[in-house]
Amino acid sequence: MTIDLACADELLSTTRAVRKRLDLTRPVPREVILDCIRISQQAPTGSNSQTWRWIVVTDPAKKKALADIYREVSAAYFVEAGGRAKASGAAQTSRVFDSATYMADHMHEAPVLVIPCMMGRPMEGSIAASAGFFASIYPAVWNFNLALRARGLGAVLTTMHLVREKDAAAVLGIPDNVTQTALLPVGYTIGDTFRPADRPPPETITAFDQWSLT
Repeated sequence: MTIDLACADELLSTTRAVRKRLDLTRPVPREVILDCIRISQQAPTGSNSQTWRWIVVTDPAKKKALADIYREVSAAYFVEAGGRAKASGAAQTSRVFDSATYMADHMHEAPVLVIPCMMGRPMEGSIAASAGFFASIYPAVWNFNLALRARGLGAVLTTMHLVREKDAAAVLGIPDNVTQTALLPVGYTIGDTFRPADRPPPETITAFDQWSLT
């Protein structure tokens, strides 16, 4: 198979965190979410464990409960961090926090909230074990985002609700031996034109053979 590099590069470089451009009024069919999860399952996972589990939330009361949790743990942080970014002249970062606040305020309106989970719990006190645990699902989560983008949908990967993971688990009946890893508001996008973000040249963040970076 010959992969069209232009199309592949466009998909990889324009799959953005979508907040203000989520269409909060257009329903998302269950089959589309399942198709994207099917694509996500092709991601690598540690020891071929395949312990991914996905919770797709469309019930309005449960979406509101999750959104309330998210707002309560994120509001002060977004205001403080957004203020610092604005004061320092970091325009791009300031816009990110502005859109994050918007998403927090409207999360309950997202057509779908998706929570990717892992069976088991991360090992405490071990960087290697914790890294391996979460690295076993985040490639799948990003596959899910790429599959959404290819179908005209978008999402934003958030984790702040995990400050109150047990409260969210109670809303959804998640057992104690299951770990939530993210919360993604999902919807069709308003327009489909997204551009690459401004990033530093790779030469400025890459070292070869030994550390030589600042």
